[in-house]
Amino acid sequence: MRAVSCLLSGLVALLLFTAQGCTDPAAVLDHNTELPNHNWAYVNRIKYNVTITDETLPYNLYFNLRVTGSYRYSNIFILLHQVSGSKTAITRYEYKLANKDGEWLGSGSGNLYSFQLPLRTAYKFPKKGTYRFEIEQNMRDNPLHEVSDVGLRLEKVK
Repeated sequence: MRAVSCLLSGLVALLLFTAQGCTDPAAVLDHNTELPNHNWAYVNRIKYNVTITDETLPYNLYFNLRVTGSYRYSNIFILLHQVSGSKTAITRYEYKLANKDGEWLGSGSGNLYSFQLPLRTAYKFPKKGTYRFEIEQNMRDNPLHEVSDVGLRLEKVK
C-alpha cells in the first residue's frame, strides 16, 4: 500500500512539473467556456476579468471559438463589451469561418472546428486596473446552435 502511495505521489509531482513547463509566459488569460447543449443564447454572455498591471505594454486579444460541423453558417457576428469602472465600450465583429464551398477555415478535430480570431492587436490599455470582457453572440438565431465553446485569449506582444 505504501509503494502505491509513493508511486501516486511521484506521478502527481511529475504531472505538476510537466504542466508548469508547458505554460505560455506571454498569456495573461487563455480560457474557454463550454456552452450547454452547444447552444449560445443572447443572454449567455461569456465573461472574463483581466487585471492589467502595466498599461505601457501592448497586448493581443483573441476570440476563441469552437463549432461543430453542423454549424449552419459560414460566418459569425459577435459583440465584445469592454468594461472598466463605469465605462463600457462595445465593438461588433464579423468573422468568416468557412469558404463558399463549405470548407472550414479553422483547424478540425473530429466534428469540431477551432478558431482563434484577432479582436485587437498591439492594443494598449488606457490605464492599470481590472477590465471585464463580455462576449455576446450577435446572429439572428437565438439560441445559436452548434457552438461548442467560446473563449478569450489575452497575451503580451512578443
